[in-house]
Amino acid sequence: MAKNKGVRLVITLECTECRSNSAKRSPGVSRYTTEKNRRNTTERLEIKKFCPHCNKSAIHKEIK
Repeated sequence: MAKNKGVRLVITLECTECRSNSAKRSPGVSRYTTEKNRRNTTERLEIKKFCPHCNKSAIHKEIK
């Protein structure tokens, strides 16, 4: 029988500045994958991480 999924989810974080900024260093959008606890963090995650396309630290938001 299959086990249940558990409380940890694999999510994708996407740079918010790359989506809206057309004048950037290189084309593309920075994405990171990470896990979050479904019970502790019910809302969407926002983390400040380095974006190689913007060449600076930017806010990365959780996407579907």
